[in-house]
Amino acid sequence: MTLDATEFEILRHKTTAAAEEMGLTLQRSARTIYVKEVSDFATAIAGLDGKAFAYPEMLGVSAFVDLDLRPTLAAFPDLAPGDVILSNLPYANGALSTHLPDLQLVRPFFHGERLIGYGWSMAHTSDIGGGVPSSISPRFSDIYQEGLQIPPVRLLHQGRMDDGVLAIYRANCRSPRTNMGDVRAMLSALETGERRIAAIAAAHGDDAVIGFQTQLADYACEKARPILDLIPEGSFDYWDYLDHDFVSNIPVRLRCRLTREGSRIHLDFTGTDPQLASAFNLPTAGLRNPYLTIRLLHLLTSHDPTAPYNHGLLRDIEADAPAGSVLNPQYPAACGVRHATVMRLIDTVSGALHLANPALAPVAGGGTVLPVVLVDHDPVTGEARPMVIQSIVCGSGARDGSDGVDGREAGLSNTRNSPIERTEDEAPVLVEHYGLRCNSGGPGRWRGGCGLVYTIRMLKDDLSVLARGLERFRFAPWGGAGGRPAPNCRVVVNIGREDERELMRIDMLPLRKGDTITFMTPGGGGFGDPFSRPPEAVLADVLSGFVSIEAAACDYGVAIRGEAVDAKATTAFRDGREGIRSDDIDAGSFRENWDAVLTDALVCRMIKALEPLPPTARARRRRRLYEAALPALASDEPLHLPDPASARAAFEREIAALEREVHA
Repeated sequence: MTLDATEFEILRHKTTAAAEEMGLTLQRSARTIYVKEVSDFATAIAGLDGKAFAYPEMLGVSAFVDLDLRPTLAAFPDLAPGDVILSNLPYANGALSTHLPDLQLVRPFFHGERLIGYGWSMAHTSDIGGGVPSSISPRFSDIYQEGLQIPPVRLLHQGRMDDGVLAIYRANCRSPRTNMGDVRAMLSALETGERRIAAIAAAHGDDAVIGFQTQLADYACEKARPILDLIPEGSFDYWDYLDHDFVSNIPVRLRCRLTREGSRIHLDFTGTDPQLASAFNLPTAGLRNPYLTIRLLHLLTSHDPTAPYNHGLLRDIEADAPAGSVLNPQYPAACGVRHATVMRLIDTVSGALHLANPALAPVAGGGTVLPVVLVDHDPVTGEARPMVIQSIVCGSGARDGSDGVDGREAGLSNTRNSPIERTEDEAPVLVEHYGLRCNSGGPGRWRGGCGLVYTIRMLKDDLSVLARGLERFRFAPWGGAGGRPAPNCRVVVNIGREDERELMRIDMLPLRKGDTITFMTPGGGGFGDPFSRPPEAVLADVLSGFVSIEAAACDYGVAIRGEAVDAKATTAFRDGREGIRSDDIDAGSFRENWDAVLTDALVCRMIKALEPLPPTARARRRRRLYEAALPALASDEPLHLPDPASARAAFEREIAALEREVHA
């Protein structure tokens, strides 16, 4: 059934409003800070094909518009009114979840006796069991350590709760009461959605609602095509790195080849490192998972904000991640810290887009999303009480024509920070500092957005801090078109005291009363030659505290005297300076030295040689190879790379030995 333009627009706005009301219902009735304040939740309405056609753009996590309910629905072909499916296991629900704390609920929407769609709600729960409070630790080697695994099960059957499923769930999480508050909020969201869709069907007819689902997706696809045409024909390769896999000192590489051929876009992640024996794996189930295409989704929605926000936007895009890789791990790979990998994945695809057309996408953002979790203990029972007290981000990358956004990197989702008053009310900490980090944005004609500084003081003993997802200590957020990279991440305990110490990895850090911990996140990379930035813009940055007077002179060639630009000194700084090539990506000296040793061809050859091994064995063999070729990687000391030629020859020898081994 094809609708006329008027009814089409009416249904478009009615169904979107229904999905938004679902989200508001969930957020307002939830119990935990991470749902109510940080907004780590999502809602949507899917069509009979299991794909979302109505999705809130500005409420909750925006990344999952390309969700696929079909693997979950396949487990229950006999769904009845009032049924609700619960799951959280990525390897059983088609990577609808990508780690265990994300509970997924799916409810069939009926009008009378006729199935007309599905409702979906997701929320990140504060704990799902496992080896640490909050369930997520970067050191976990398999998903059994990460908590309760729930394949698709029927939580409600014709409106009646399955008390057995509920009992198992409650017995396997550390905060059952607050968790159940969030679960009931998710159920309320689904009930709200079904009421609204039933009312729409009563007003317009079942056939109109069902036909509209396909028609809206077709329209979104049509709106996307002119934007995808901005990508030139051809293939463009880029790769980026996580600092390490936490259990070793070896960087983790993600690689993307972006190809446009006709009206089709293909993302090929061949050359990405094999799955890890730690929690940075991203399950995608061999599908076009929303996280694989998230940067292209940003491209589409930023260039045309009038396009419908649904799966049709991505219809002309294919994404392939090799089985057994970091981006498509096999069971039972751990995946709790997969958000760190997603942030680097965004930068990797951005790099390919930059090489295709520098005007299409921002350069690298700060690349760190940091949920700061505090673990306290109940004074009566002694039980651990995990709480997410803040979600710290970084600065976004600059782009052609615009500075990056300061203290805001929204590449992953629409999640927000938590008010300081709420943190101090619920947790025994004092927030001593929360603000922008001076000189943290990459210099450029367009400056990278500034990162954040966040300092908290412990107000009692026996507290622990978990901070998963710390990144960009080694591999700086890269700049482009002559722009410079941003400074690296820093974390300091007891800054300014005699017992001050810097950290690069945090699992579960015990702290005492009076201790402080300071997080300094990176900013985004800069775009364009920084010496071409208008002096007045540099002065405004200095007066705002974004750039120091010293950095203004060194990085931008602008002399500041008092509250004014010294024009004569600035001219002297800038005259005779060589221009910077506009096609360069500048990722900093560590990245340059690393790539000089580990060339793209060499790493691709190694990954190819590892393929005959079982997925769970590849990480061990890869580690042996790296540490044999570069013994400094076996130490936790700061890594100083040797002469590139000799190190490269050592890697070639180790790869040749691996090839002989697997083909023996």
